[in-house]
Parts: sequence; structure tokens; C-alpha cells
Amino acid sequence: MSSNSYRGGPASRCKSKKKKKKRGGAMKKMTTEQGAAFRSVTEWAFLGSQSSFPSSVDAAASFVVDEIGIQKSLGRGGQRLVFELHCHSKFSDGSFSPSKLVERAHSNGVKVLALTDHDTLEGIPQAVEAARRFNIKIIPGVEISTIFTSRSEPLWEEPVHILAYYSSCGPSRFEDLDKLLSDIRKGRFFRARSMVEKLNKLKLPVKWESVARIAGEGVAPGRLHVALAMVEAGLVENQKQAFDRYLFDGGPAYSTGREPSSEETIQLVHDTGGVSVLAHPWVLKNPTTIIRSLKEAGLHGLEVYRSNGCLSAYSDLADTYDLLKLGGSDFHGRGHCESELGSVNLPVIALHDFLQVARPIWCGAIRGSLESYANDPSDMNLARITRFGRIQAPKRGLDDISREEDLIKCCMNSWLTVDERQNVNIEAIQSKYSVISIH
Repeated sequence: MSSNSYRGGPASRCKSKKKKKKRGGAMKKMTTEQGAAFRSVTEWAFLGSQSSFPSSVDAAASFVVDEIGIQKSLGRGGQRLVFELHCHSKFSDGSFSPSKLVERAHSNGVKVLALTDHDTLEGIPQAVEAARRFNIKIIPGVEISTIFTSRSEPLWEEPVHILAYYSSCGPSRFEDLDKLLSDIRKGRFFRARSMVEKLNKLKLPVKWESVARIAGEGVAPGRLHVALAMVEAGLVENQKQAFDRYLFDGGPAYSTGREPSSEETIQLVHDTGGVSVLAHPWVLKNPTTIIRSLKEAGLHGLEVYRSNGCLSAYSDLADTYDLLKLGGSDFHGRGHCESELGSVNLPVIALHDFLQVARPIWCGAIRGSLESYANDPSDMNLARITRFGRIQAPKRGLDDISREEDLIKCCMNSWLTVDERQNVNIEAIQSKYSVISIH
């Protein structure tokens, strides 16, 4: 997120790093349950990969965990299975290109990376391409800007960000999600211009041209870009001062965009084969009310882990409403008091629980895309399958694959386990391809 990094919360990011040093506690070997969870997660994380990560059986035996189940590798140079589920690139308000972000993730030991730019999936193909060089698995993701409106108090509105995670082939009904995101981005231009106008009325001569240049070509500007333009013009000392004085929610230069409702967005994520997770609930003014309502709308999870550990209040809320417990660094690459990429350690069981919910949803989306192509083998339907597809043929390159059914088979081998391929009923789908080939 861009602006809310500066809003309240139980602790600042600088304080979080100090707290991290205090963490510790007794180490112990994985339990039987944790070992089984680790093997399942590892199988999925390295599906279709040529990674040198140790076999899941050997790896589980070589790990210990702390008191809440965080992996701690034994020995010097030991690897851990690190998931990074929340980060941003230049396609929204991050500082790095997707390829540089993936490279940094690799340097930090990340094995699974979800790129979650604000209101756009445009950076995913570049991230997938870069990930091939480092044997990193990419989860196509997006952080969607929404507005929550209270049913009992219609005048009470609050910005809410929803993280959506998709399968390797991306959203089903892609056009529906793309339209929603496009409308939000158009609203961000309107919102940024409105903020500039309000600042000008406050006798702060910020230029729209500066905001657009800082955001970059094709990038919908946000509050961060307005703040950077203010710093550049010498109107404030730093970004934090810009937010604290002018750009905070309800501040003198704050403006709303054209965000959809939180509940409708969660429904669309569900309809397009995604997993929905509430981002940074600690910035919300009334998290309990919002979480309860979003759970009723179909919310799957809640961010409760940060680089300084688990936030017990939000972990308790996740338990109360039976939500997944997740978290990510929210890395932007700004270099000042923000969590590093891959610094949020998720317990083995939390990763397993996430995939237990996500994988059936993703398999259903993949099956739907494959069946659509089998019923109508058009270029458009093929493009829907391979839009974000990281496809690795085992013995020959993609250029040598002459038949579409071979291409689809490579997709399935890279995206689905043996059990999942059986559940998707691959044989029935492949039989349709055979009929297509005959005719």
C-alpha cells in the first residue's frame, strides 16, 4: 500500500525492526503435522521446477521451528521455504521493475512470490519471465482499492484494500476483472488531480505534470506520487510529512477515487477464481465491523503477520471469523523504515492452510479455462490460458511444440499435481482435444 504505511497501527515500521531482535524462544523439530504440511507445500512450490531445493522429506527432517511454527533451518547456509505474499513494482507505486523485484526476492531467499500491485496485473508477465531464471514460483496477484460502507451507518465510509491471489493462468473471466481494475485506475487519475487542486488552493504549488512524471508513463498516480512531487518542490521535508499534514484519510488534500464496494469486489474475486485476503487490517478504524461484513461476503483471509511477528489482536479476529492467517512485507523499495522483501515469516501450517483453500479454487479456474478452449479452440481462449502461464516443456522448448494439446499438457504438468490433474478430469478434456485434432 502507499499511504497507509504512515497511518497509525500498533507500531511503526522502525519500531517493528527493533522488536524483531527480541524474538526467539525454544527451537524444536517439526511435529508430524508440520512435517506433512511442509511436504505438501514444498511439492506445490516446486511443481515443474528444476530447483536444487532439497527433497521435501529430507528438508522437513532438517528444519526446526520456533514456538509458533516458523521455520528455522539447521546448519549454516540452510534454506527455508519463504513465501512473499505482498509486494509492489513500478507498475503501481513500487520503486523496482518486476524483474528487479524478482531478482531481489531471489537474493533474499524467496521461493514463492506474489506480485500484488495496486489495481493492475500488468507487471505479472515480466515477473513470470524473470522468475524462470531463479526458479521462483509466481502467484499472480493484485491489491484492489475498494470502499467499505456501513449498512447501519451509510455516512460512514472507509478505504479497504483487498488482496486477490490467482492460479498460474490468472483470473477466469479476465475481462470482468480487467474492467473493474481499469475503472479504478481511471478514478486514480481523477483523484490525484483533485488532490493537486486542493493543494493548490492551500497555496502549495504542486504541478500535475510533476505528479504524472514521477508516476511514470501508463501508471495510475496515487497519494505516494503526489507526496513525492511535494518533496521535489520543497513543500515538505519528506513523504511522511506530506501524509501527516495533507494526504491522510480525511486530510485537507485528501480525495476519494471511484473505488467499488468491498463486498462486490470480494464477490468478483470469487467469481474469477481468486482467493481474497484483507490487507493491513491494523490501519482500519473499525476492523471488527469490517471483517465481520467481509466474511459474510466471502472473504477468505486476513493479514496478521508482519516482519516483527504475529499481531495477536488480528490473529484472534481471524480465529473468530474462521479466516486464513497470512501476511507479507508490503515491500515498495523505498529504503526507509519499511520491511524487507521476504522478511515476513509465515508458519508452515499457515502456508498449508492457505494452499488447502486456494488450490481447489485455482484448479476449478484452470479447469474452466481448459474446457473453454476445448469447446472453442480460438486464439482468444488459448491466450487466456497462457496469459500468465509459466510453461516448461520437459524435453523440448516451447518453440518446438506444434500442437495445442501438447501445449496444454505442459501447462497442466507445470500447474497441477498428479492428484489435481485427476480431479480436474484431464482425460475428459484431452479427449475433446483429440476430437478437435481429428476434425
